[in-house]
Amino acid sequence: MSVKQTAGRDALGAFAPKFAELNDDVLFGQVWNRTDRLSLRDRSLVTVTALMAQGLTDSSFRYHLTTARQNGITKEEIAEILTHAAFYAGWPKAWAAFNMAKEVWADDAAPEQDAMQAHAASMVFPIGAPNDGFAQYFSGRSYLAPLSTAQVGIFNVTFEPGCRNNWHIHHAQAGGGQILICVAGRGWYQEWGKAAQLLTPGGVVNIPAGVKHWHGAAQDSWFSHLAVEVPGTDARNEWLEPVTDEQYEALA
Repeated sequence: MSVKQTAGRDALGAFAPKFAELNDDVLFGQVWNRTDRLSLRDRSLVTVTALMAQGLTDSSFRYHLTTARQNGITKEEIAEILTHAAFYAGWPKAWAAFNMAKEVWADDAAPEQDAMQAHAASMVFPIGAPNDGFAQYFSGRSYLAPLSTAQVGIFNVTFEPGCRNNWHIHHAQAGGGQILICVAGRGWYQEWGKAAQLLTPGGVVNIPAGVKHWHGAAQDSWFSHLAVEVPGTDARNEWLEPVTDEQYEALA
């Protein structure tokens, strides 16, 4: 495979014709095509490393990252190349290079990771960390991002597809309860003895104290809601039985 380039003439042919000629015909037309001495893949490796060392993460760097991918450098290999080069070229330069490399190799990510990243990009609030402290009360994985812990507790709770929390009750002698504000994806809310309610962005659910309920994601969608803790006297949560697979699958 030979390299052909017209970017020089396209961008600078009228303004700097000699530079355009050297770029298209010499650099790319001759040097890059000396594949009997160094493969295109190896030339991409050298070029990406050299540009990163200079701190150049402009459109030319993106072009050479894209070319490196086309020349056979995998996501795992570019990650290792940039990590190795970071010790010689500088850590901040590696961060900048990684940010662009992630975009170029984005569709090489696992489908699940792609879906999670797309969900995160669809809302202004962070997904947060794995909700390990409450994992025993959830079927599936959830994530928690505290947004406010003063005055009123506000948390962004994110559910992977199919994840839901157990039936539970917010108790309080006075006041209490919870407000859910849906911010991304699709999910469900259900009170004991009532039909489930589909939740979509912009929806608001008021949950009085003493009401048995659960909430979570739809089977085929990530879902996030803000959980607002309504102040109350002697407020506490009572976690109950899980929502069974039969109950959940019947919603579809």
